[in-house]
Amino acid sequence: MKWVNNIITAILMTLLVCLAFIVVVSKASGGEPQFFGYQLKTVLSGSMEPGIQTGSIIAVKIAEDKTNYKEGDVITFQEAEDMLITHRITEVVKSGDSVLYRTKGDNNNAEDMNPVMAENVVAQYTGFTLPYVGYFNNFASSKNGAFLLIIPGLLLLLYSAFTLWKAISLIEIPQRKQAEVIAEDTGKSTS
Repeated sequence: MKWVNNIITAILMTLLVCLAFIVVVSKASGGEPQFFGYQLKTVLSGSMEPGIQTGSIIAVKIAEDKTNYKEGDVITFQEAEDMLITHRITEVVKSGDSVLYRTKGDNNNAEDMNPVMAENVVAQYTGFTLPYVGYFNNFASSKNGAFLLIIPGLLLLLYSAFTLWKAISLIEIPQRKQAEVIAEDTGKSTS
């Protein structure tokens, strides 16, 4: 029973620390966290399904040489001010010093209407995907994301209260038995 208590406590503490890390990093970075030149992005549409499912988190490598991508590469690019899109390059168009990429979502019927200028490329998809975790990450980076810390903290507090209650009840039972024995002894000695 003791090792079960230790496992549950460890799981709840790990969950609390992981959620705190995700929330703090999401808030500090103003969006997706970045590690060693890689960034985690949340996929909110089904244009790249079945390879990249809606609600997934993908790892992308931040673009350094934006003119060096080739047909078949999956890139993340800036479409509008606050809108990033991850699609596959179907054609590379070079005109002098400028490079344009024609892109298409794997699940879309047609290519994107506007070609992507190399300057708008943000990153390249690395092939790493965590399905459905993006929904959680999206919520964590929202205004209400800090509430995620309350859930494991509350569970840990409730579990601690339960463990304390259990320990106190184990102490009280022997004391009751001892009181009963003393009462019996006292009753025998007075007779």
